[in-house]
Parts: sequence; C-alpha cells; structure tokens
Amino acid sequence: MISPDQQRPSTGSGILRTALRRNAGAMTWGTVLMGMYQAGETAFPIALGLIVEHTLQERSLGSLAVSIAALAVIITTVSLSWRFGMRILQKANTTEAHRWRVRVAACGLQPVARNVDLKSGEILTIATEDADQTADIIEVVPLLISSLVAVLITAVALGLASLQLGLLVIVGTIAILSILSVLSRRIGAGTREQQARVARAGAKVADLITGLRPLHGFGGNHPAFLSYRKVSTEAKSQAITVAKVNGAYAGTALALNAILAAAVTLTAGWLAFDGRIGIGELVMAVGLAQFIMEPLKLFSEMPKYVMTARVSAERMALVLAAPAVMTPGSERPSAGGDLEVDSVRYGSLRELKFHVSAGEFVAIAVYQPQAAADLASILAVRVPPGAYEGVVRVSGRELADLSIEAVREHLLVNPYDGEIFAGTLRTNIDPAGVSRVVPEAVEASMLADVVALHREGLDYGVRDRGANLSGGQRQRLSLARALAADADILVLHDPTTAVDAVTEQLIARNLAELRRDRTTIVIAGSPALLDAADRVLVLDDGVIIAEDTHRNLLATDENYRLAVAR
Repeated sequence: MISPDQQRPSTGSGILRTALRRNAGAMTWGTVLMGMYQAGETAFPIALGLIVEHTLQERSLGSLAVSIAALAVIITTVSLSWRFGMRILQKANTTEAHRWRVRVAACGLQPVARNVDLKSGEILTIATEDADQTADIIEVVPLLISSLVAVLITAVALGLASLQLGLLVIVGTIAILSILSVLSRRIGAGTREQQARVARAGAKVADLITGLRPLHGFGGNHPAFLSYRKVSTEAKSQAITVAKVNGAYAGTALALNAILAAAVTLTAGWLAFDGRIGIGELVMAVGLAQFIMEPLKLFSEMPKYVMTARVSAERMALVLAAPAVMTPGSERPSAGGDLEVDSVRYGSLRELKFHVSAGEFVAIAVYQPQAAADLASILAVRVPPGAYEGVVRVSGRELADLSIEAVREHLLVNPYDGEIFAGTLRTNIDPAGVSRVVPEAVEASMLADVVALHREGLDYGVRDRGANLSGGQRQRLSLARALAADADILVLHDPTTAVDAVTEQLIARNLAELRRDRTTIVIAGSPALLDAADRVLVLDDGVIIAEDTHRNLLATDENYRLAVAR
C-alpha cells in the first residue's frame, strides 16, 4: 500500500499540503516557541508601563527589584524561544527542501518513465530554487501565526487601557492586510513568469556549453550567443518587473505599518493629555506602537512568501505529476543472460533481428550512424517499448515486463558521449563506491597512464564535464566507468573513436580478456574491436545483412572491407 508521503502530488497545493502534513510536529513546536518569543517581545513594553505606573505610586526598592527580575525573565524567554524555535523550523525547512530536490531529480533522471516538456536546465532550476522556495512554507506558517499572536496581545493590552486604542490596532491591521493582498497576487503572477524565463535561460546556456565544440566547428558561436542573450534579456526584464513590484510591496507595507504606529502613538498621547489614561499606560502604548511594527512587517510579508511558495510548488508539480510515457513492469531478468532483438522497427531500423548468447562477445558494424544511435537508444531504454515495433528480450523476458531498476542493474549501455562529472577520477569510475574491479577497469581501458601522470592517482580532481582532460582521456574514463560497473550485459557504443590506433588495439584486447564469459556487445566500426569479437554482425539499411568473424568478412565481403578497413 502506498503511503500519502510516497504518492506523487499532482498540483502545487497538493505539494504544499504534503510538506505541511509531514512537518506538523516541527511546525507545532516552532509555532509555540515563536509565539512565546512574540509574546515576550510584546510583554516588554507592557512590563515597562506597569513598572512606571507602580514605581510612581509606591516608590519602593522591593517593587523595583521585582520589576527588574520580571524584565530578566522576559528577556531570557525572548532569547531562548527565538533560538530554539528558529533552529527547529530551519532544520525542518532544510530537510523538506532536500526531500523535494531528491524527488524532482529522480523524476528528471528517469529516461522513459516521465514525459516532461522541460529541458534539463529548467529541471535543474526546479530541483534547486523552486524546491527551496516551496519548503519555505514550513517557516512561513509558524511565523505568520506568531505574528498574529503578537498583534492580538498588543490589541488586547491597548484595549484594556483604552478601547479606542485596541480597536485602532485591529482595524488598522485588517486594512493593511487587505491592501497588501492585492499586491501579493501581482507578485505571484510576476514571479511565476520570472521563474519560467530564468529556467529557460539556464537551459539555453546548458545547451550551448554542451554543443560548444560543434558550434566552433561551423562558426555558429555568434548566432548562438545572440540567441542566449535574447532569452537572458527577457529573464532580466521580467526580474526587474518583479523587483519593482516587490519594492512597491515592501515600501507600501513599511509606510502603512509606520502610519499605524504613528496613529497609535498620537492617539495615546491625546488620551493621556485628556487624562483618560495614566503615564504608565502612555509608556506602554508608545512602546507597543514601536514594537508592533516588527510583527506587522513580518505579518504583512507572509502573503508574498506564501504566493512564492505556491508558484514554486506548481512548477515542481509540472515534473512530479507529468503523465507517464510508459508503465514499467515489475519483473527481473535472471543473472548472466542473453540478449535478443526480434523484428524491431524504429527510426532507421527495419525488421532488425539478432541474438547474442550469454557470455558471448559480439561486435555490430553499422554502416549508417543513425542506425547505431537508434539501436543504442532502444537498448538503453531511452525509447519506451511502446514506441517501436518488435520485441527486445533480456534473459528471455521482454523489456516491457522488466522494471527500470532491474534493466539498469542487468543491462548497461555506455554511450559514445558519456558524461564526465566534477569530482575525481575515482568518483567518475565508481560513483557509488561499491565496484570490486576498479583496478582491472582502469587497466583494461588504458586509463592507467592518466592515473600515473598525477601524484594524486585516482584521487586526481576532474572538472565539470572533464574540462581538464583531453577527448581521448574522457572517453577512456567513460569506458573505465562502464567496465567497473561489471554488468551482466554490457553494450558499448563507439568506445574508442577518440584514441589512437595503438591504444585502441590494446583496449580491444583488454576488453575481450576482462569481459571473458560476460555478455558484451560493441557497436563500432573499429577494426581492432571487430577483430577482438567472437563474431561480427553487419547492420546495413536497418537490417542484419551478414554475420561472421571479422577476418572472414574481410576476405569475402568487398563492401565490408571498404567500410571498416583503415
């Protein structure tokens, strides 16, 4: 049975309800402590007024000592309640933001289970900024309640001194919130558009960085820069608009709060002058008028934060509640199995059929690059089974019947452009830190010379996208990661295109040795890899047209010889 916290909220309000529900305990304690803080803050000017009133009447050192002790208790309560209250709320806020970041990232990493019309850069923004702003609701609600407590205590205290003062606070607070609620709606609409434009700008710059080298190749740098500049300018303009609205909101709130405080002070002075309240009550009223500006400011800012949290939650819902492209199965393949592609039609593939037995090393020579990309996409489950005709079977079980997690554990497809991450050589090779064949993978991929170049060895730092490595080093690092995973079935797509012929020959030999008795498929046109394979399948025009060893095909197939011989 799925618990409420495991369900995927389909709306922004659903996300906020989930966040509030599972942090109810922390919010309750936070509200109590922050309420004590605001009550203590409110009690301070009240206590001062009482001290003045009684000191003038009794003129007793004992009463003065009691008054000082009471002030000490109030100050201690204010200090400790703020400290522990904010600690509880900020811990809950940070934890909740982490939960949403993980859930959004998990959805973004699912290649077939989610169909989101958002680019990776936008998903990144949602998983960071929007997750943080959504979690702010954990702090907003307790602070809102505690501010209300302060306003009510102030109104009651002033009302006991003069009904006119109490009503002035209540009516003024209602008027301030009514005016600010109109501005908060404008902030919500503007913030929604700003977040969308900033996310699009982030996605655009991520795309440009990824395609920087191809852009250099055909001179597309300047047009690409102009394209990004346009998107970024739109984001900047919207940010300025939102900043103006925020400024107007903050200025209006401050002005209205100041007007209310001034009105309370002047009214109290007039009442004291008229003899309807005493000197102590006047001191209390003036003190409360100054104090009330802080909770009123906090209270008046809350609608803006609530609106921002709601907008961010709605953006997260775009990812979390996106319609499923497919429903993965729940079965698991048996270990060490075979791979069968049966009559698959997709893209440039037509009636593609082949079978790789368990433990076999097979190379696929593909004459059309697009066919190689289509085949790799299908085997990597980047294309859902329902999007192509035919069947792919892993250990006799159809791919559509297997869970995504089971496929990932059993069948690994390493792309020709495998991503390199910021970290170290070691964390790139073995991200989870559980591989038992890292040294063997480093040797087989010919990465040992790269490790030997640096004093840190495998702990040598790698920059984002492998910026401090050459193309050949990045490719060998990606290959080492694939080999270290030690998958039952390993599919490599052009793993040696960026290395020299001698290194390629050594990699091919090492690969055959390391993967002995493990199912291995190499989609490549490299003579060294083709020669190392047990057999070669020739894929042309979407179908397998020939099958034999590399050397036999060289001797008997003129087209094959022209295609792969160097």
